[in-house]
Amino acid sequence: MDVELRMIEGKPVLRFERELRHSPEKVWRVVTDPAEMRHWFPAEVEVDGRKMRFTFPEAAPVDADGGEGEVLECDPPRVFAFRWIDDVLRFEVLPRDQGCLLVFTAVVTTRLTAGRDAPGWITCLDALVAHVDGVEFQAPRDWLARIEHYVREFGLDEGTDGPGGVRFVRDLVWTPLDDVWQVLTEGSEDGVPTRAAHPGLEPGRVVRSDAPRLLEYEWLQDGEPRGVVRWEFDHVPLQGTTVTLLQENAHGPEALAAWHVHLELFFAATQGEIRCPWPSDREEELRRRYAGS
Repeated sequence: MDVELRMIEGKPVLRFERELRHSPEKVWRVVTDPAEMRHWFPAEVEVDGRKMRFTFPEAAPVDADGGEGEVLECDPPRVFAFRWIDDVLRFEVLPRDQGCLLVFTAVVTTRLTAGRDAPGWITCLDALVAHVDGVEFQAPRDWLARIEHYVREFGLDEGTDGPGGVRFVRDLVWTPLDDVWQVLTEGSEDGVPTRAAHPGLEPGRVVRSDAPRLLEYEWLQDGEPRGVVRWEFDHVPLQGTTVTLLQENAHGPEALAAWHVHLELFFAATQGEIRCPWPSDREEELRRRYAGS
């Protein structure tokens, strides 16, 4: 496996390994020298003693500067660790007969973002290896498929069925709140937007609409209100955008599977990919899985 997600002392930790055909000293320079890091790290790095400063390039999709950090451990040419805002990144360079083994761990702020953090760091490490090898690096373009892969791999798309109903929390990466709201409502403020309900749900009246953060409407059974569906969006600078979806008084594999599929389609739409028709096979697959869990 190219990356592992572990929970250590209650914190999500991503772990990566790379075999390199170069000396530990050479790899150490590429890992620690800001001039070398420019070739693979996602932000410009400045180091002043133990203090660190990060600056994102203009093309980055982040709506804030790179923030600050500090060097936590520096043991040349073996271990380099530092804090970047709330994340802790650690590089360990282990000598091998034919070069060295680079072990990289990232203690991330929230487990929810691991689905995008994993392919992001994989790309950075691939760029690091290419730079050390002296070859040109071509960044991948299939970001949506890669994020979806790790979201599924880590179980970050799973919903829960609790006393109040079914609930999902999904990462929407860096998509601004106004753009997410536009995707949900498609510019309409009249009634329940089509994209706010899955095909098996009968929507009622809108109870509350507070753009771009909250949409709440009744859902009906046999024409009578049974509860509400609530879409809530949040955005944290340098962390990204999330959606929390709750359908009150709905329970069971059918409700979980339907919303699971719906949120997969919604996430893809926020990333610019509209998928149709409704994937019934995927819904049935998820219904069986939730029924067996």
